[in-house]
Amino acid sequence: MKRIARFIALSIIILSVSIFTGCGNTNPNKNNLSAENPVDSKSDDLNIKLDNLEGKTVNFYGWGGSQQTNSWIDGFLSDMAEEKYGIKINRVGMDIDAILNLMLGEKEAGKEDGSIDLVWINGENFFTAKNEDLLYGPFVEKVPNYEKYIDKKSMDNIIDFGYPIEGFESPYGKAQFVFIYDSAVIDQEPKDHEELLKWCKDNPGKFTYAALPDFTGSAFVRNIISDIIGYEKLMDIDPDEEEIKEIIKPAIDYLNEIKPYLWNEGRSYPADNPTLSNMYADGEISMSMSYNPNEASGKIETGEFPDTTRTFLFEKGNIGNTHFVAIPKNSPNKAAAIALVDCILSPEAQASKLDPTVWGDSPVIDFNKLNEEEKAIFDSVPIGKATLSAEELASKRIPELPADIIPIIEKIWLENVAND
Repeated sequence: MKRIARFIALSIIILSVSIFTGCGNTNPNKNNLSAENPVDSKSDDLNIKLDNLEGKTVNFYGWGGSQQTNSWIDGFLSDMAEEKYGIKINRVGMDIDAILNLMLGEKEAGKEDGSIDLVWINGENFFTAKNEDLLYGPFVEKVPNYEKYIDKKSMDNIIDFGYPIEGFESPYGKAQFVFIYDSAVIDQEPKDHEELLKWCKDNPGKFTYAALPDFTGSAFVRNIISDIIGYEKLMDIDPDEEEIKEIIKPAIDYLNEIKPYLWNEGRSYPADNPTLSNMYADGEISMSMSYNPNEASGKIETGEFPDTTRTFLFEKGNIGNTHFVAIPKNSPNKAAAIALVDCILSPEAQASKLDPTVWGDSPVIDFNKLNEEEKAIFDSVPIGKATLSAEELASKRIPELPADIIPIIEKIWLENVAND
């Protein structure tokens, strides 16, 4: 995804507001909810009732770059939403920069009934939207399946890239960064950054990563930073470029050390991660990477990746995050949007998108809250041969770095690695 515009917007906000001020309660009347009040889409202090929604349409905006994801929304999710609530989904695939610009433009124009009812969002984009007062909430307590299936104490559900959610987002799915490799070529996968460097020296030109600010390429750099320095040193730091540059210097030095042994001797990098995946599929490189631990299995099924493809994690762990959905403050169909979120958080929907042949998106619900019948739904999902066990992924899941320092890290990489 293109991220330059939202980095600019984020930087402006960071300079002008405190994170804790921005993440404060924007709904002073939230304790005055009444179950007897009717739905009023323009009033945030009235309870939302999920009935009489027949014929309503939810305009669901978000990244549209995955055909699997689009098909799941247009198929399974749309069928469930219509059957359970009588609502329809109008999926609009749009880059998040354009979505944020649309939301900001409608706010500035004073448009009370906006174009968007539900938006797929997380990280620095959520931070931007929340601080610009573009979101409705808190709303998650109004979602029946959130109350029933979500672990409300889990950091994955209450913190988004270092920032408190405070009920303004509902979890959609989980992701975790993994390395992809061909087991027919690589006998023993690297367990840390040192072994990766050694492998690259022994196999020059067979590894690389996408140029930042590509999302997955950036995740690789952050994972290297965490492996070398430790994510703990960056979790509470101010977004000061000089301070961050000093702290991550050992990782930047490492990326420059490995550079001559990369594909094309590090003189250039693939433009994005799909290009990297194609290079791996063609055998041009022997490793790839993804922020979806199920993607490799899905690509084996479609014949894009060799059958010998597998995935691995570093011994210290790999970064993971949760992606979310949020409701714009000027959504004209808040009740229908909440009903759609309720569908997303059902065991049936979460299990359906877990299937790597469908999407391969990891579930967000707490398995301890499922009954035996619901657990059986997940047990029946075929997990692909390249996918690591849920236990291993969970045991080696480390947190993402705060959203406000990510564009700074990317700037440092561009200036000190790419252009060095």
